[in-house]
Amino acid sequence: MLNTLKLLLPALLPSWRFFDFIAPSPRIQFALLRSEDEVPNDWVLFRPRPAYLSFTQMLGRMVWNPVWNESLFMVSCAERIIEQPTQHSEDEILKRIRFELAADMLGDMKYIQFRLVTVQRVEKELVEEFVFQSRLEPIVR
Repeated sequence: MLNTLKLLLPALLPSWRFFDFIAPSPRIQFALLRSEDEVPNDWVLFRPRPAYLSFTQMLGRMVWNPVWNESLFMVSCAERIIEQPTQHSEDEILKRIRFELAADMLGDMKYIQFRLVTVQRVEKELVEEFVFQSRLEPIVR
Protein backbone atom coordinates (compact mmCIF):
# COMPACT_ATOMS: atom_id res chain seq x y z
CA MET A 1 0.00 0.00 0.00
CA LEU A 2 2.84 2.41 0.85
CA ASN A 3 4.48 1.73 -2.51
CA THR A 4 1.22 2.56 -4.33
CA LEU A 5 0.92 5.80 -2.37
CA LYS A 6 4.48 6.77 -3.36
CA LEU A 7 3.57 6.27 -7.02
CA LEU A 8 0.29 8.16 -6.72
CA LEU A 9 1.58 11.12 -4.72
CA PRO A 10 3.44 12.86 -7.62
CA ALA A 11 0.22 12.75 -9.66
CA LEU A 12 -1.82 14.27 -6.85
CA LEU A 13 0.77 16.92 -5.88
CA PRO A 14 2.74 17.73 -9.02
CA SER A 15 6.06 19.51 -8.95
CA TRP A 16 6.12 22.95 -10.53
CA ARG A 17 9.76 22.59 -11.55
CA PHE A 18 9.09 21.93 -15.22
CA PHE A 19 12.39 23.07 -16.66
CA ASP A 20 16.01 22.62 -15.65
CA PHE A 21 16.77 26.02 -17.20
CA ILE A 22 15.04 28.53 -19.43
CA ALA A 23 16.55 28.65 -22.91
CA PRO A 24 15.98 31.34 -25.55
CA SER A 25 12.67 30.89 -27.35
CA PRO A 26 13.03 29.75 -30.99
CA ARG A 27 10.98 31.44 -33.68
CA ILE A 28 10.48 30.06 -37.19
CA GLN A 29 10.72 32.45 -40.12
CA PHE A 30 10.38 31.50 -43.77
CA ALA A 31 11.19 33.01 -47.15
CA LEU A 32 9.86 32.26 -50.63
CA LEU A 33 12.34 32.39 -53.51
CA ARG A 34 12.11 32.45 -57.30
CA SER A 35 15.42 30.70 -57.99
CA GLU A 36 18.15 28.71 -56.28
CA ASP A 37 20.56 31.64 -56.64
CA GLU A 38 18.29 34.19 -54.97
CA VAL A 39 19.32 35.38 -51.52
CA PRO A 40 16.39 35.41 -49.06
CA ASN A 41 15.76 38.92 -47.74
CA ASP A 42 12.06 38.97 -46.84
CA TRP A 43 11.68 36.63 -43.89
CA VAL A 44 8.14 36.12 -42.60
CA LEU A 45 7.33 34.91 -39.09
CA PHE A 46 5.50 31.59 -39.28
CA ARG A 47 2.30 31.50 -37.19
CA PRO A 48 2.73 34.74 -35.27
CA ARG A 49 0.91 34.83 -31.97
CA PRO A 50 -2.28 36.90 -31.91
CA ALA A 51 -1.95 40.32 -30.29
CA TYR A 52 -5.25 39.86 -28.46
CA LEU A 53 -7.56 36.99 -27.51
CA SER A 54 -10.98 37.45 -25.98
CA PHE A 55 -11.92 35.56 -22.83
CA THR A 56 -14.22 33.30 -24.90
CA GLN A 57 -11.41 32.51 -27.32
CA MET A 58 -9.07 31.66 -24.44
CA LEU A 59 -11.65 29.29 -22.94
CA GLY A 60 -12.21 27.65 -26.32
CA ARG A 61 -8.47 27.20 -26.84
CA MET A 62 -8.17 25.43 -23.48
CA VAL A 63 -10.52 22.74 -24.79
CA TRP A 64 -9.71 22.54 -28.51
CA ASN A 65 -6.64 24.01 -30.19
CA PRO A 66 -4.99 21.63 -32.67
CA VAL A 67 -3.07 24.44 -34.41
CA TRP A 68 -1.39 25.43 -31.16
CA ASN A 69 -0.54 21.79 -30.41
CA GLU A 70 1.08 21.52 -33.84
CA SER A 71 2.94 24.79 -33.20
CA LEU A 72 4.30 23.33 -29.95
CA PHE A 73 5.49 20.29 -31.92
CA MET A 74 7.26 22.64 -34.36
CA VAL A 75 8.95 24.44 -31.45
CA SER A 76 10.16 21.02 -30.23
CA CYS A 77 11.55 20.32 -33.71
CA ALA A 78 13.24 23.74 -33.71
CA GLU A 79 14.80 23.08 -30.30
CA ARG A 80 16.08 19.71 -31.53
CA ILE A 81 17.61 21.38 -34.58
CA ILE A 82 19.37 23.93 -32.36
CA GLU A 83 20.78 21.19 -30.12
CA GLN A 84 21.62 18.68 -32.85
CA PRO A 85 20.31 19.23 -36.41
CA THR A 86 18.38 16.30 -37.87
CA GLN A 87 16.87 15.81 -41.31
CA HIS A 88 13.61 14.64 -39.72
CA SER A 89 13.04 17.85 -37.73
CA GLU A 90 13.90 20.01 -40.74
CA ASP A 91 11.51 18.00 -42.93
CA GLU A 92 8.67 18.30 -40.40
CA ILE A 93 8.95 22.08 -40.23
CA LEU A 94 9.19 22.45 -44.03
CA LYS A 95 6.19 20.17 -44.52
CA ARG A 96 4.00 22.24 -42.19
CA ILE A 97 5.04 25.56 -43.71
CA ARG A 98 4.36 24.27 -47.24
CA PHE A 99 0.95 22.98 -46.16
CA GLU A 100 -0.16 26.42 -44.95
CA LEU A 101 1.00 28.37 -47.98
CA ALA A 102 -1.94 29.48 -50.10
CA ALA A 103 -1.67 29.21 -53.88
CA ASP A 104 -2.22 32.97 -54.30
CA MET A 105 0.64 33.64 -51.87
CA LEU A 106 3.10 31.67 -53.97
CA GLY A 107 2.81 33.51 -57.29
CA ASP A 108 5.97 32.66 -59.25
CA MET A 109 7.90 31.44 -56.19
CA LYS A 110 9.54 28.06 -56.68
CA TYR A 111 11.53 27.49 -53.47
CA ILE A 112 11.04 27.78 -49.75
CA GLN A 113 13.54 28.08 -46.92
CA PHE A 114 13.19 28.62 -43.19
CA ARG A 115 15.48 29.87 -40.49
CA LEU A 116 15.42 29.71 -36.73
CA VAL A 117 15.87 32.83 -34.67
CA THR A 118 16.09 32.78 -30.90
CA VAL A 119 14.57 35.58 -28.88
CA GLN A 120 16.08 36.31 -25.50
CA ARG A 121 15.62 39.10 -23.00
CA VAL A 122 18.85 40.92 -22.21
CA GLU A 123 18.23 43.44 -19.46
CA LYS A 124 15.19 45.39 -20.74
CA GLU A 125 15.27 44.59 -24.43
CA LEU A 126 14.60 41.55 -26.62
CA VAL A 127 17.56 40.34 -28.65
CA GLU A 128 17.13 38.13 -31.72
CA GLU A 129 19.91 35.78 -32.78
CA PHE A 130 19.98 33.78 -36.02
CA VAL A 131 20.89 30.15 -35.21
CA PHE A 132 19.97 27.92 -38.18
CA GLN A 133 19.02 28.15 -41.84
CA SER A 134 17.42 25.21 -43.63
CA ARG A 135 18.22 23.86 -47.03
CA LEU A 136 16.47 25.31 -50.06
CA GLU A 137 13.40 23.17 -50.77
CA PRO A 138 11.45 23.15 -54.07
CA ILE A 139 7.75 23.93 -53.71
CA VAL A 140 5.76 21.08 -55.21
CA ARG A 141 2.39 22.17 -56.59
